Amino acid sequence: MELTGRKVMIFVEEMYNDYEYIYPYYRLLEAGAEVAVVGPAAGAKYTGKAGTTAVTTLAAAEAKAAEFAGLVIPGGYAPDMMRRHPAMVDLVRQMDAAGKVVAAICHAGWMLASAKILRGRTVTSFFAIRDDLEHAGATWVDQEVVQDGNLITSRTPADLPAFMRAVVAALRG
Repeated sequence: MELTGRKVMIFVEEMYNDYEYIYPYYRLLEAGAEVAVVGPAAGAKYTGKAGTTAVTTLAAAEAKAAEFAGLVIPGGYAPDMMRRHPAMVDLVRQMDAAGKVVAAICHAGWMLASAKILRGRTVTSFFAIRDDLEHAGATWVDQEVVQDGNLITSRTPADLPAFMRAVVAALRG
């Protein structure tokens, strides 16, 4: 399997977009990655917008960026909750600084802005947060997937196939 031996984090918080969590989670498992579900607390249950639940396996404050090859951040309303937790924002910053894959879809761009990693980068997102990302210093484009170095972004659940092809390819290295 193409990602055997690679560890990847996927963030979760209340009101995540169910598709943007479930599709990447199972695609990464299918590729052989070890996936850690990371949130504010370990062993906590979080509910998506459509009612699915996810249980965290690791608290953000306990996660060590050096142990992971990448991070996937789903959208929905969860990124607005995630950015209220300094440990989650710090992990995004650490992963980016280390050149690890940082992948964000839909409203997850809010986490990138809060981590202050957007200046001079080209990204995409759900159109409604375009201004937020541009104010954080990014160049925003309307494409299904945008890769700027280790940073991978997409717009909506409709872009998940292209998003995850890019994520898996980047994790393969």
